[in-house]
Amino acid sequence: MGRRVVITGLGPVSSIGTGAAAFCAGLRSGRSGISPITAFDTTGFPHTRAGEVTDFDPKALLERISPQDWGRTSQFAAAAARLAVRDAGIDPTELSRAAAGSCMGTTGGESQVLERLTEDALGSGFGGVDRALAAQVPGSRLAVAVNRELGLTGEALTLSTACSASNYAVGHAYDQIHTGEADYVVAGGADSVERWSHAGFYRLGAVAEEFCRPFDRDRTGILVGEGGAALFLESLDSALARGARVYAEVLGYGLNCDAHHMTAPNKDSIVACIKQAHRNAGVAASEVDYICAHGTGTPANDLAEATAVHEAFDGAPPPISSVKSMLGHTMGAASGFSAIATVLGIHESFLPPTTNFTTPDPALPEVDPVPNAAREQPVRVAQVNGFAFGGNNAITIFGRYS
Repeated sequence: MGRRVVITGLGPVSSIGTGAAAFCAGLRSGRSGISPITAFDTTGFPHTRAGEVTDFDPKALLERISPQDWGRTSQFAAAAARLAVRDAGIDPTELSRAAAGSCMGTTGGESQVLERLTEDALGSGFGGVDRALAAQVPGSRLAVAVNRELGLTGEALTLSTACSASNYAVGHAYDQIHTGEADYVVAGGADSVERWSHAGFYRLGAVAEEFCRPFDRDRTGILVGEGGAALFLESLDSALARGARVYAEVLGYGLNCDAHHMTAPNKDSIVACIKQAHRNAGVAASEVDYICAHGTGTPANDLAEATAVHEAFDGAPPPISSVKSMLGHTMGAASGFSAIATVLGIHESFLPPTTNFTTPDPALPEVDPVPNAAREQPVRVAQVNGFAFGGNNAITIFGRYS
């Protein structure tokens, strides 16, 4: 049957709070992490707001790696992992000698570094490129940074399935522990605000001017965001043996890829992914108490997601909210933050809100977006949706440990 898998540590580094307690408080209060962009010169951009982590101080969070040797996204990944391990309360010595590794998801990797190198090359030619900076470019360094920061000797895997990547990472970590291939895995994702993603989504007509309004009639798109999200996974037996706090159990997951369109979501593929996730987790749709939506706030995504959920749940879906309304779209970290929010909701019996919601959309199947204020409610089983360009769909299922 395999080992039961639980989450015992959470490590969010986000625009609404760093650390599990601060992040939870941000969710409960509906805090906005959106502010004017400082990561690059926004001259010429009509829309200039994003979910930047303006108070990020890697030196205050990292213990082993030197921030100057790593790009911002790798720093986010390593800092989030360090926080998750601290939150799990596990002896670092035990972790370093165990079968332990990491799996981190991303969209842009170290694109900020690549942009700086490009600017240098355009200004002074390739002869003026900083070789040490060039060494920070590979996206694979995200998981390597985690392993080096924590002294892990197991697998260091970086997945680049874009906006669903953290769910892919959690699914992979679940398999590693469930089958006994690993004892501990840090899973999640990281990305940074950079010019190319902001410009690209703006050219797609998908960037909102001021607010992200998922499921609202007047939604106009995403706001890009950044940060690192990490979850510490281990077997239930291990957690019980060391007296660890168990936030939630990982029940299963579902993955598919339809390759229907580069950017447009496919409703039927999402329905199939939801049903696959339920089968893998051994739950019925009627048992799911809450869905943390992909919920980008774009007209096309919200319509496809709401319609798919309505169909997969036979017209009676549970409440579905989007934390992107507060964080912005954190790309490869997005479903990681959604997973952390969901696990906190299970552990503390509340539903995170969809903020900025004003007007229901009559074109959408009827949904309960948990508008504007967190809701106190017991959560036994919850679902996290993650959908990416190219039809890369990943859904994780979590349950209250009992």
